[in-house]
This record gives sequence, C-alpha cells and structure tokens, in this order.
Amino acid sequence: MEGLVIKNTGSWYLVRTDDQRNIECRIKGNFRLKDIRSTNPIAVGDRVTIILNEDGTGVITNISDRKNYIIRRSSNLSKQAHIIAANLDQCFLIVTIKKPITTTVFIDRFLASAEAYRIPVSLIFNKIDIYDEEETAYLDALINLYDHIGYASYKISAQNKFGLDILNEKLTGKITLLSGHSGVGKSTLINILVPDMNLKTGSISDYHGKGMHTTTFSEMLELPQGGFIIDTPGIKGFGTVDMAPEEIGHYFPEIFKFSHDCRFNNCIHINERGCAVREAVEKHYISESRYRSYLNIIEDESDGKYRK
Repeated sequence: MEGLVIKNTGSWYLVRTDDQRNIECRIKGNFRLKDIRSTNPIAVGDRVTIILNEDGTGVITNISDRKNYIIRRSSNLSKQAHIIAANLDQCFLIVTIKKPITTTVFIDRFLASAEAYRIPVSLIFNKIDIYDEEETAYLDALINLYDHIGYASYKISAQNKFGLDILNEKLTGKITLLSGHSGVGKSTLINILVPDMNLKTGSISDYHGKGMHTTTFSEMLELPQGGFIIDTPGIKGFGTVDMAPEEIGHYFPEIFKFSHDCRFNNCIHINERGCAVREAVEKHYISESRYRSYLNIIEDESDGKYRK
C-alpha cells in the first residue's frame, strides 16, 4: 500500500494512503541502517510504501525517489543533516525586519540550499504594519535586491490580513513549504489561509527579540482552494550541507553569471587573480551582503565547523 507522509512527530508518521485513509506508521526496524545520513530518514512530503498491522497502524518499508528536498545541517552534530520537507513545488520563506530579525545571511543560506535542488522560493516580508520609516526603507532595499536577482518578493501583514490575495493565488494547486524563524508569523498566516486550523501563535521574547517555538512538528495542511502547505518548526540557523567550495557559487545566480568571466575555471572568488566576481562586487553589480553570505558558506564547508 502506498501513500503520502503528511505529518512527522519524531517517532510516528501520519501517512495518507491513496484511498484517502490516514494511517499512523512507524519505520521498519532496520530502516535506519540503510545509508541515510540524516536525523530523519523520512520527511513530510515523502511518498512511501507501508504494510498494515492488525491494530490498524502501519510500518513504512520503502521511500519512493524524491524529486527534491530542502535540507539543512542538523544541530545534532553526530548526524549529517535534517531534511525539512520533500517533493516540493515551491517554498515561501517568511522574513521579518524585527521581532524577530531575519538576517541576510540566513535568507541567502536558505536560497542557496533551495537553488541546489532547483526549488523556486518566494520571499514573504511579513509584519509591515509595525515598521517605522527607516525600517520600511531597509525592507524596500531588500526587496529591490532580491527582485533584481530574480526572487519574487511580497509585502504582507498577516495580522492585518494585508497582501494575502496574491499568496492564495500562488499557493493554489501547489505543494508549498512555509519556513522561517520562530515568531515571523507562520502560524498566524496559516490560520488565515486554512480556516478552522486554530494553530497556537507565540509571543516574541522582549529580551532577545526572538520568537518562541509554537510548532513542534512538521505537517502538511490541505488548502481550501486546492494544494498543500507544509508547516514546520521555526529554524534558528541554517547550516548548509554537502556543498563543495567550487560549487557554492552555482547556487548564487548573480555570482554564477559573472563567474563565466573569471580567469580560472576553478576560481572560488576569494583571492584569485582575474576574478570577475570580486570585480563585480567592487563595482556593485553584486551586493556586498550576498558576497559575504557566499564567503560565510565557503567557510562552513572549508573548516568543517559543523562537524565533530
């Protein structure tokens, strides 16, 4: 029997079978012994094969090949990675300028990981109702930056239900991952997009200015107009996985574009002679923030600081 993993609580997986039954499942005993370097060998969005038990629960025996997935370095250093979700049509990264702050490094790490698996990402700038004039100007500068690179960006206020019509349009008929830090408003947004969900929404720590976790597991939610959104726990950091230094520039579209003019084919755009990328940064064709994010990921992959 085959089905779709729609919820992952850590020990149990809820699988919706092709005949629309929801079956609570565990993983087959030796499943984790296969060559899967991940804290979670199965993720929401996976297509799986299950065997039914007499008590109505199931056992997952096989995962179908994935068309893509979003993956990040696990905070558990004994493991290689954590798969956030699989078989996606697109991602919405929810960004806030304050309460909490989303850094450009975090945005760029997420975008690079999505580029590695050719998953389209839209940037959803939430809480525009709370920003002052200076913060709004910074927001507009970010939108101009990412629009120019090719990432669709949208201003919304989930609290005031502003700007949500176009999101509903983009979500229709798609499987979409919602991601971002805790406190950026994912649960508030989902409560509007999926009526009667009544997800718990959290407060922001006054001391740290960071969100408090309210979602504790990943779940796929069906939209009234067709399509699904995947709600996931808020992410504090986004460590990249298995990106060779010479490949990282491929996941920054504007860096990849200028790299064709570098003197050396294996240029990694740090201190090589004839580097067209560094020249483009100096001439402001590539933003300094994006170049810093690129170097930040290079440092991850070069010094192994996420590994034991």
